[in-house]
Amino acid sequence: MAFSSNSSGGGPMADINVTPLVDVMLVLLIIFMITAPLMSHKVKVELPQATLEEKPVIEIPPITIAVTAEGKTYWNDEAVTRDMLEARLAVTAQRQPQPQIDIRADNITRYEIIHEIVQDVRRAGIRKVGFVSTPER
Repeated sequence: MAFSSNSSGGGPMADINVTPLVDVMLVLLIIFMITAPLMSHKVKVELPQATLEEKPVIEIPPITIAVTAEGKTYWNDEAVTRDMLEARLAVTAQRQPQPQIDIRADNITRYEIIHEIVQDVRRAGIRKVGFVSTPER
């Protein structure tokens, strides 16, 4: 502890001596300034070259399956039976890339009929299935 040398009571000094703290901080600053450039390792790495060759994107139009309120099914506006629909779905599932199947139905068509068509599409193995509707006003 530091004691004051004046004659005002001889008690301990309340001031902190910052000179040693500044000395230590300056020494640390010099050490870090010297060692920081040595810490960055420069490892030579051969990076791969990027090629900008674009593969041609093949636009495949979607196939529309329309279902009327009576349960009649149309493949791209061509009437088909249930067996013909399953056969066409099996052929479509084998194509690469697979086209999207859009299902369009009347607003009063029973959900059971639409569900059966969706199940046929899923059983055939087609991954992209969408529903077509009119926008809300």
